[in-house]
Formats: sequence, C-alpha cells, structure tokens
Amino acid sequence: MPTTRDYYEILSVERTADGEEIKRAYRRLALKYHPDRNPDDPEAESKFKEAAEAYEILSDDAKRKVYDQFGHDGLRRGGGPATHDFSRMDATDIFSMFEEIFGGGRGGFGGQRAGRPRAARGYDLETEVTLDLADVAHGVERDVEFTRLDICEKCTGTGAKPGTKPQTCPTCAGQGKVAQQGLGGMFRMVTACPHCRGRGTIVKDPCETCRGKGRVPKKRKLTVKVPPGVHDGQAVRISGEGEPPAPDASPDGQGARGDLHVVVRVKEHTLFERDGDNLLVELPISFTQAALGAEVEVPTIEGRRPLKIHPGAQHGEIYKLDGEGLPNLRSGRKGDLVTLIKIEIPKKLSTKQQEILRDFAATEDHSVLPESHGFWKKMKDLFGG
Repeated sequence: MPTTRDYYEILSVERTADGEEIKRAYRRLALKYHPDRNPDDPEAESKFKEAAEAYEILSDDAKRKVYDQFGHDGLRRGGGPATHDFSRMDATDIFSMFEEIFGGGRGGFGGQRAGRPRAARGYDLETEVTLDLADVAHGVERDVEFTRLDICEKCTGTGAKPGTKPQTCPTCAGQGKVAQQGLGGMFRMVTACPHCRGRGTIVKDPCETCRGKGRVPKKRKLTVKVPPGVHDGQAVRISGEGEPPAPDASPDGQGARGDLHVVVRVKEHTLFERDGDNLLVELPISFTQAALGAEVEVPTIEGRRPLKIHPGAQHGEIYKLDGEGLPNLRSGRKGDLVTLIKIEIPKKLSTKQQEILRDFAATEDHSVLPESHGFWKKMKDLFGG
C-alpha cells in the first residue's frame, strides 16, 4: 500500500520548496537508505520506498498540485495522474526510475537497462562544510572527512574468500535478472534476481573481511577548495571521489567512480545580512549626527570604512558603498554594502541636555518637518482648522 505519511515530512522540506530542494532531499535519503548499503534491513528499505514515492509526487507539477489541494485522497480518487504502488516494487526498480538524479548507470542495477548496455558507475556521496562570510568573500580551503564503501582488498571485490570464486547463480543462470509475466501474459516485467540480488553470482564461502559484500567502509580525508562568492546550499563537486560501482554492476570495481558533492553551509553573521552579492547592515547614529551631519565608520568584510552622513538624515535612509559586498561566483565582480540608517533616541538626558533641547524645541516649526508636514495637512483636511 502507498504511504499515508505527509510527503513533505518524509523528505523534510517545506511546502514552498522548489524542484532542486526536493531533488536534493530525495537524493540524500536514497543514498542513505538504499538496500545495497543496508542489506537485510526492512526498515531502511521501507524508508527508501517512502522517499521514492514522495519524490515521484512532489517532483511532478501536476501531481504536486493535486496533492497540495486534496492530499492523498485526491491522488487515490483519480484527482491527478496515477501513482505507483511502491510497496510492491523491487527497490532497485524504484531507484532506477530516478537514476538521472545520480547520473546514468548507477551500480546496483545489473549494469544494463532495457536490453541496452551501459557503463557501470558508482554512487555519488555528499558531505558538508560550514563557512562564514569572510570565507565566502575570499574563498577558502577546507579539509573534509567522509566514509565511503570501497573495494575489499582481501577479496578484490568478489566477496569470495581468497582462493575461491563466486559461483553462477542457478536462479537467473548468471543474468542477474528474472522475468515475470503480468496481467494474463499481456506484458513481461524484468526485475533483479531475488537470489543473487542482481549480481549473477552467489558466494558460497564469503570473505571474512567484507562478509561476502565485496565492499568495505573506508574513511577518506580531502582538501576542498571553495571558490569566492559561493552561496548557502551550493555544492562543490569533486569528480571521482565517490564510491566504485556496486558489486552487481562490476565485481572487480572496473568502471567510473561516483563524485563527492561538498555542500556549503554559510553561517549567519552578527552584523551583516546577505542579499545576493550585496551585504546589508544597520548603522545606529545619534539624532544630533542625523540632524547636523557627521562622518562615521561603517563595518565591512574588509574592515572599517568612512561614511559621510549628510545633515538632516532620516531614520531608515539608505547609504551605499560600492564594491564592499561579496564577489559574484561567476564574474568575480563585487556587490555593494547597503547601510540602513537607524537613529537612536537617548533614554536618559542630563539636566543641561534637557535645557538645550527645550530651547531648541521653542524654535521648532513642527509644521515643516519632513515626515510630519503631510500628516498635519491630512489632519486639517479631515477635522478642519
């Protein structure tokens, strides 16, 4: 039966998530719960199928619209395109439906597709690095550590104990696939062999190191160069640092490795807010500086810069420093620093300050203050006088 859980909850995304966010969320779950990485784990396989079902709906605009409006009932009652019953499908069939997310020819599917041969390729992997705005401004190198499944050196990836060899699977005769007839023989469905899990061979005497899997987890450390101007959520791809093809696709590990995607997370800054390549900052000044004008210092990523406040500056007024923002990832051209004036009114005044302000107040013409002029005119029009 299809899941009844909320699809957005399954993928851990907001309802406003765009296609790329949904794809990225599904990709993480698929890598985490794929049966090849969680053998004999029914819970992982169940979560894998749930994620695939959620992705199928939310990645399709028409299905997503129906689901957003009517929920699961709308999809079941024919309010939108029909969906698959993922609970009855082989996990590898589900994964192959979305292989474009991971690149063609992923390991774990027998190395063929609909009679068309394809090159074996390993899984992509993903890790994260956390940067601050100074790192974004200049670019940075970071060391990352991750664990990947690698070819077992003891058995060279065959899964068989040294001195022995895997044997041809008697169920599929070494093909790695079996055919089943459906709907009274109207069509034939080819699925991965349940006995050898698509490998075409079975291991009678398994390797003690990898326990017959042909792959073992290994830790790896790399230095990643993150370019200036990168945004939160973008990824640096390191070609060939993913996993080798799965044993069923390439027992000896021959074929292209997947890639490593290093996702960048940018920490929030205590002063600056990012808007594309521009930086926004609030600058507090006194009401006397605003009234009389002043030269103040503004914080930037590179240090302090002078800024001239003109006399009569208003609360919320904007000043812009060209080229004091962040570099554009493609062009390298820097954005601007946008400074928002915030006038602070003192909560406590000395006796002398109060006297000075009272003298000033006696000379004020309230009717011509910049913001109040329009207000008092509207008052007169409304009430007369």
